[in-house]
Order: sequence, then structure tokens, then C-alpha cells
Amino acid sequence: MTIPNGAAILNHMVEGNPQRLDAIFHALSDPTRRAMLRDLSGQQRSVGELAAPFDISLAAASKHIKVLERAGLVQREVQGRLHVCRLDARPLHAGVEWMRHYERFWNERLDALDALLKAEDRVAAAASPANARPANKPSRSK
Repeated sequence: MTIPNGAAILNHMVEGNPQRLDAIFHALSDPTRRAMLRDLSGQQRSVGELAAPFDISLAAASKHIKVLERAGLVQREVQGRLHVCRLDARPLHAGVEWMRHYERFWNERLDALDALLKAEDRVAAAASPANARPANKPSRSK
């Protein structure tokens, strides 16, 4: 089977900035960072506020936030001694498009498999002895 035109679109998107896509999936691979993103989807937070729900140091929280910043998912603004973080969800679009490509890929293959199995069922049903007319039984159409 071949991959339709969507492959060219995906290759352009992924190959256009593969490091960014790697950084996004790396950032999303950690439950603490995903929870921080969820928290930031409600409102901007300080580093301390982002760290508070977890049993981690501010330094550890800052490392998580740096990973999110490298992925482009968080923007940090320094206001005096306070570091305020905001969610930037736009880079997530590239990750979603990458996954949608494979969703379409597998849906097309599963649809083809479904059609093949249904065709085989029809052939098997037609060849079944239960569907065969007895050789010497007269037809009802007379």
C-alpha cells in the first residue's frame, strides 16, 4: 500500500524543523511537565506556583520549565525577583499534525482490511453448502 499525498505534507512539516518536534515530544514525555502545562492553561504562574503541587525543589521546577521553554511551550518573563510563566500552545499544533498523519495512515489501512475481510466473507458465504441449491429440487419460479 502507498501513503497518499498527506505524507508529503507531513514530511515538509517534520523535516522543516525536526528538532522542534523532538523538543515538543520530549517536553510532553514527563508527567510533571504535562501537569505544569495544564496548570498554565488556566492562567500564568510563577515558578513557585508551578512547583507547589509537586515534591520538588525550585531548582528542579526550573529545570522542567526550561525544557518547556526549549520546546516553545512556555514563555518566562522576569519581573524583578519573580519569574512568571505563560503557556504558548501554538507549537503543540506540529505535534498534533504529526499524530493526525498516523491516525489517517492507520484508519486507511484498517478500512482496507475491513473491506478485504467483508469481501472474503461474501465469497465464503456464496461457496457455503447451505447456500447451494439441491441439484434435483425444482425451482419455485414456475
